[in-house]
Order: sequence, then C-alpha cells, then structure tokens
Amino acid sequence: MENRYGSQMESLLQNVERVLIGKREEIELAVVGLLAGGHVLLEDVPGVGKTMLVRALAKSIGGSFRRIQFTPDLLPSDVTGISIYNQKTMEFEFRPGPIMANVVLADEINRTSPKTQASLLEALEEGSVTVDGTTYELQPPFFVMATQNPIEYEGTFPLPEAQLDRFLLKLRIGYPERKNELEMLDRIREEHPIKTLATVTTLEELLQWQQEVRLVYVDPSIKEYMVELVLGTRTAREVYLGASPRGSIALYRTAQAYAFLQGRSFVIPDDVKKLVLPTLGHRILIKSEARLSGKTAKHVLQEVMRNVPVPVRYEHRQAHSS
Repeated sequence: MENRYGSQMESLLQNVERVLIGKREEIELAVVGLLAGGHVLLEDVPGVGKTMLVRALAKSIGGSFRRIQFTPDLLPSDVTGISIYNQKTMEFEFRPGPIMANVVLADEINRTSPKTQASLLEALEEGSVTVDGTTYELQPPFFVMATQNPIEYEGTFPLPEAQLDRFLLKLRIGYPERKNELEMLDRIREEHPIKTLATVTTLEELLQWQQEVRLVYVDPSIKEYMVELVLGTRTAREVYLGASPRGSIALYRTAQAYAFLQGRSFVIPDDVKKLVLPTLGHRILIKSEARLSGKTAKHVLQEVMRNVPVPVRYEHRQAHSS
C-alpha cells in the first residue's frame, strides 16, 4: 500500500539535490532524520557540502535556520541563551540563543568543551533548554545537524558515548564523482543554487508528515528482526559496548521514516538493512585489539546482518498503531 505523500517526498529530495549534486542516498538519510523527529551527526572532511545540505533542508521546508560555530571558548549560554537584567522593567529578560530555531547547524561540535557539548543534550533529547532554572520549550519542528571533522584531532574533544547516542543517524557525504563535480561548476557559474532555492513545503506539512511516519506499519516479524540485530551487537566478540535499547527505538523510527519517504505505508526488511549502519554504527564501541586488526563498526554490523535471518513473511498494511 502506498501513502499519498510520495510525490511531495520526491519534490523535497529533488529540491535539495539542486544544491548537493549526486548525493541522493545521503540526502534521503538526512530527510529520514528530519521525518523521524531525530537529529543527525555528519562526520566528513571540509568542503564536501555539509553546511549546504543543512541550509538546503531549512530553505526547502521554510523553517528558520541558525548556525552555531563551535570553538574552544564557546560557552553554554552562547548556545542556549542568557537572562539579562532590564533596568527599565527591573526584571530579567531571556535572550534566546541560536538553538531556538527550526533547523540548527552545530558546526564542528568536537571543537568545543565537554561542558558546552553537554548544553546540547537537553535540547536534543527533551526539545527544551533550561536557563537560570527556567525551562523553555523549543518550537517544533526542531532539527539539529551537527558536523565534525574526522581528520583533525589536535585541540578537539571527541563526543562521549552518551551524547553520540542522542543522534538518530550518523552520516558521511564523501567527495562527488567527477561528472557531478563538473556539473557543480556549471551550476555555480552565475550564483550558488542555494540563493534561489525554493520552499517546497511548509512547517505545518512537515509536522503532519512526522505524525504520519508514526503510523507506518511494522510487522511483528520485522520488529523481532530489528531487536535481534541490536542484540547481535551486544554479543559480537569484537564489540566492547553494544547498542542500547535506544538503538532499537532508533532503528524502528528510521525504518518507518524511510518507508514513508519511499511512498510506502509499511516497512520491509530492506528498509531495516539499509539503516543498520547509519543508525547503529555510532552506538557501538569496538575493542582495541579488533580496531588494531582493521575491524570497524561497518565490518561488525555486516557480520551481524549475515548471522540474523531476514523475515520472509510479513504483512503489508497500514495500522493506526504498531
């Protein structure tokens, strides 16, 4: 059964592709994070289009966009906001920080101190920030895409496991193919496509899509498949720390969002297999001896998928709850 939003999903993807050429799969995964109501961590080298991807998403949905450049001297209040005393009214007034936007780019998040990194935790998990004892709700939709450079480690603060776990997906963009890089030069000849990028949906429609995603049907056999995959990360001999139950929830939500993005009202096993690495790869820790022998999270997850039987019988239907 198809959902009625397939053409709108395609319009959204094609709109972002005007800015990020030849990266359909990466754009799809970023939109999956947006539809699932989660947040995305982009780890890649400078100059491959991380900022452009976030800006294009913000313009496509007509949402407010803010960029936070993380530096070693950035304070938590620079992210969340601060209360300032107004001498005229003799009261403290809250000045919201850049986190108060629909789409937030947290650029080079591993360059700031753990204290400032932690100031994002409440926003990512609870959708709110607390300043001077007062909690301020972030207006939905709220989507954070954080970036980090995997090359430069000097002067950086790697994200702790607790904070990595808050990101629904971890992606890489990678360099474009030769033909796509040539096309990119043609497109920016007069001006960058981001300047004329159209808005193809509204925030209200996006919120409706996020509600519809929760209704995408997941057959019990596919739920079992998801849980077995997560359990497999906990028993793999190369793994020091496996995925938590939050990993099972993340795989469930991203599979629903990916099925919705493909125009379906039900999840199939291929949806789950496609999302295992970006959803679980950053949630497991590989033992040091395994890393020294060249093992990565990708190798481990591929082995887990080989060992877990794929469901062959499952229902295709829409459900009001699943």
